[in-house]
Amino acid sequence: MNLIKRIPNILLHPKSEWRAIAKETTSSARLYNTYIAPLAAIAPIAAAVGWAVIGINTSSIVTSRLPLVPAILYAGVSFLLTLLSVFFLSLIINAFAPQFSAEKNQLQALKVAAYANTPAWLAGILRIIPSFTIFAFLAGLYSVYLLYLGLPIVMKCPKNKATAYTAVTLAGAVVLYVLVIGISNLLVTFPKPAL
Repeated sequence: MNLIKRIPNILLHPKSEWRAIAKETTSSARLYNTYIAPLAAIAPIAAAVGWAVIGINTSSIVTSRLPLVPAILYAGVSFLLTLLSVFFLSLIINAFAPQFSAEKNQLQALKVAAYANTPAWLAGILRIIPSFTIFAFLAGLYSVYLLYLGLPIVMKCPKNKATAYTAVTLAGAVVLYVLVIGISNLLVTFPKPAL
């Protein structure tokens, strides 16, 4: 697996790339080190830079910036929580596999959790401009589509059950995302604008 080749392939040719992914032999550690960690780091780093350097409008005339140390703390915690959330999402995918006539396989579930997140992780770069964060949401929609395509191929789920399997997995992903953002944001307090 080559990061530079995998990204355009999963984004532009997802069906054929999911077939290649399904056949690959890799370890969880290698998947984390060569794919998940580099891509999962994009959004936390971009957000920390955006908050500390560019700042966020806290009123119509005031831009607040986060001090560097809290911004770095936010990035570190958010990154670690993102790594954990990929693991927990793979547990959800694997746990629900039998309910959707799919094959239980933790490594295959981790592949789905990792590669389906590619567009959302890449769009994390938009967090460098805090007001652009909403546009990253659109990339998340493409991640849902990749999940829908990947589950039948990688987890061997019948196509007629792929929509329901995707919906259950998506519900788990949303809960994990809310937890990651919520816990990360507990660490961040923007200075109050001066009156």
